[in-house]
Amino acid sequence: MNKMSQRTASVYENVVRQFNKAADLIDFDPEIRKILAKTTNEIIVNFPVKLDDGHIEIFTGYRVQHNSVLGPYKGGLRYHPLVDIDEVRALATWMTWKSAIVNIPFGGAKGGIKVDPSKYSTAEIQRMTRRFTFALGCSIGPEYDIPAPDVNTNPQIMAWILDTYLSTQPPHTRQANVHIVTGKPVESGGSIGRDKATGQGVVFTIEEWAKDRKFDLKSATYFVQGFGNVGSWASILLKPHGARLIAVEDVCGAFHNPDGIDPDELNEYFKQKRTLEGFPGLKRIDHEQFMATKADIFIPAALENQITAETAPLLNVKVIAEGANGPTDPDGDEIIQKKRIDVIPDIICNAGGVIVSYFEWLQNKRSEFWDLEEVDRKLRRIIIGGYERVREAAQKHKTDWRTAAYIVALTRLEKVYKERGIFP
Repeated sequence: MNKMSQRTASVYENVVRQFNKAADLIDFDPEIRKILAKTTNEIIVNFPVKLDDGHIEIFTGYRVQHNSVLGPYKGGLRYHPLVDIDEVRALATWMTWKSAIVNIPFGGAKGGIKVDPSKYSTAEIQRMTRRFTFALGCSIGPEYDIPAPDVNTNPQIMAWILDTYLSTQPPHTRQANVHIVTGKPVESGGSIGRDKATGQGVVFTIEEWAKDRKFDLKSATYFVQGFGNVGSWASILLKPHGARLIAVEDVCGAFHNPDGIDPDELNEYFKQKRTLEGFPGLKRIDHEQFMATKADIFIPAALENQITAETAPLLNVKVIAEGANGPTDPDGDEIIQKKRIDVIPDIICNAGGVIVSYFEWLQNKRSEFWDLEEVDRKLRRIIIGGYERVREAAQKHKTDWRTAAYIVALTRLEKVYKERGIFP
């Protein structure tokens, strides 16, 4: 089994450890700490889907809503065989921190279906998606909880959710509910720039890190774990800087080419073949060799818990830019700090997705359409603002960047709770 697809430690336990570390450092209000330590709602639905052969299969779907003090719940939906309540709980909590760091008016949520979508036809995925949406019912809503794409979901799946949800609304209110999901196809109300938003945010933060370190990206080498939406876009957007991609890994294995891999050509090949295997110039290597690749930048853009006590000692890079959610567990974090490898933590590094989701939500509410220049300009301003707040917190509290990112989020949430008080 490819080690990239394994996940052993409880992801939510890692979130709790990170949360407690930051809260202890800033003497966080103990009463507010109790609130943020728990999710608000956890929804599990079991729903039937008729398959192409006429048989019925029961699927399990999840939607966890962590906190909404800053605004409506917001977070993606993933279709993956490893989806469970522990993972979704962790991802929802990270979404709360992420929105707080970049100062957008959203709370945190996440969801998904426990399924391997590669085993089902497009028609079956559509029926599964529509039935899941129907099963969630009023647990989601355009001013309450707004889903988006995540692992193995895409604009087409968002369009099916949109259509299903609107079909359940009275005809005269349907057009007022188009912002029920973000990450939609542009023709169905999506935002230009949403497809590359997470990868673009990763590159914006890498650019800022390079400025801080006076490091020239023209001579940089990097490798990427996961060549889906985030990994491919981050690679493509680093190419104009002159940086060289030298290794890449996906679910079918790890590959290396020290002379450099053209990310545009690799992306086109991957779209056609749905695998990296067979791309000219790539030499297959094992997972340990991949993690030990000597480079300047590592972009983990796959699943959680990839940088652990076992794999962190292998790393030989200057910076880790976390395109995935939770790619580093606390044990891996400790080793990285000892090795003095910089980390741009996930909850700021990959926040481009939720930022442009916010832009799409706004455009739908206002019946507006922004061009790519406006989207990118606003994305850069917001994500760099978050990056700077994390940098300042790290300096002020003399701590690592992940803990600093948590401190930025917790400080904002604490202030809002103290201003608003607790009902009744």
